[in-house]
Amino acid sequence: MSEVLLELVGLTKAYPGVVANKDVSFRIGRGEIHALLGENGAGKSTLVKTIYGLVKPDSGTMDLNGAGFAPAEPKAARAAGVAMVFQHFSLFDALTVAENIALGMEQPPKMQALAARVRAVSDQYGLPLDPDRTVGDLSAGERQRVEIIRCLLQDPKLLIMDEPTSVLTPQEVTILFETLRKLRSEGTSILYISHKLEEIRALCDAATILRLGEVVGSCDPRATSARDMAEMMVGEVLHVPEKAEKPLGEMVLELTGLSAPAPHQFGTALKEISIAVRAGEVLGIGGVAGNGQDELVAALSGEMKLPAGMVKLRGADVGQQPVNARRAMGLQAAPEERMGHAAAPDMTLTENALMTGTTRKHLDNKGFINWGKARDFAGEVIKAFDVRTPGAENMARSLSGGNLQKFVIGREILQDPDVFVVNQPTWGVDASAAAAIRQALLDLAAKGAAVVCISQDLDELMEISDRFCALNEGRLSEPRAAKGLSVEEIGLMLGGAHDLEAAHEDG
Repeated sequence: MSEVLLELVGLTKAYPGVVANKDVSFRIGRGEIHALLGENGAGKSTLVKTIYGLVKPDSGTMDLNGAGFAPAEPKAARAAGVAMVFQHFSLFDALTVAENIALGMEQPPKMQALAARVRAVSDQYGLPLDPDRTVGDLSAGERQRVEIIRCLLQDPKLLIMDEPTSVLTPQEVTILFETLRKLRSEGTSILYISHKLEEIRALCDAATILRLGEVVGSCDPRATSARDMAEMMVGEVLHVPEKAEKPLGEMVLELTGLSAPAPHQFGTALKEISIAVRAGEVLGIGGVAGNGQDELVAALSGEMKLPAGMVKLRGADVGQQPVNARRAMGLQAAPEERMGHAAAPDMTLTENALMTGTTRKHLDNKGFINWGKARDFAGEVIKAFDVRTPGAENMARSLSGGNLQKFVIGREILQDPDVFVVNQPTWGVDASAAAAIRQALLDLAAKGAAVVCISQDLDELMEISDRFCALNEGRLSEPRAAKGLSVEEIGLMLGGAHDLEAAHEDG
């Protein structure tokens, strides 16, 4: 039997104005964890969608198990032994784990039998999961297990994973890697997409690098540094963000006893949050997904109205002010969910620029939209943040996830806010773009803005933050100077130990 499971030869796919894949050829071995690396817009998503039957290539061939492979739809790919765990989960909060898994099966067994199979597979692969739990009550890591087990029930020969650790805690990453290594030992091949290059080095056996839709190289990640891989991806030496030492200015944003009920059944209530952020300061807020991050952004941005006295901007009470009024006063926000929340997928980039930029960029006149100025503003964002797109009249949904993220962040930063609140600024963004976004946040703070950066990437927060605090079950720990914080202290804060000295004594 051949040692090659999947072979791609000369795959090419073009869209109007862009060639997504150009003559892509490489092989994935049996029982191999193979990394697919590249910048945002390098063509990774198009390629894996081709393998999974979501995209039909213009030319080129694929062989799976030594036979021609050209799935017309995902159903055909699954039948041939290809499964995929997407970056964005497709689960229904109000249904149970077993019910969600049944929805993804062609001929699901009876629910009792399916629940037994879910328990057996979750035990076999070290992914603890109760089939009777409601998905809305699960953490992000547990939701990913639902998607993985749904794939494993198909007994796949090839498992494609797109940014699988972007929403996981370090402990959950360890569990996932153990599972993937077990699958490898059983002969399953894994095509692994991630921008976290140290994870690639720890996990993967081989790597193929795409740049601008073409294969530009391959390497053994175990013998290649993360920096070298990153430079292969971008074709140039990486810029490392520089944080300037600066005196902090006046108090800009104050939260006093900020409390709010959960906005929906599966949300998180905010409990007595009090912080003060100065001009020129970057306050980093860490935490595992689902601990109140979305609710805190909503409370600060104006999507959630609050009682008087809880939120002050330069001393003025803004708790009852709506979103546009806060924008006019200099408070901008970028939520985590870019597609559908930060950006409207079926609107152009010009229209998306208009949606938040009208007030501060003066994109209207007496109620009439100035489309010329709106297009110019969108073009300014595209150029300044290197957004890979044919132009401002392209739909938001046509951009890769990382390029849309760059557009959303750039749209807010270029409005020169006094306060910028951002949730997961570099989620799904390649190393080069992540460095550029972090530098843009530091530059914004250097100009005198107060930046509140909420992120699950602790390395990111330690790199850019002046002070750090952790969100746990809707409560915020006391902010501490980021410089000198130990991993142990950060772990205690993330786990809800708000009094670190007491926590040390208890330990």
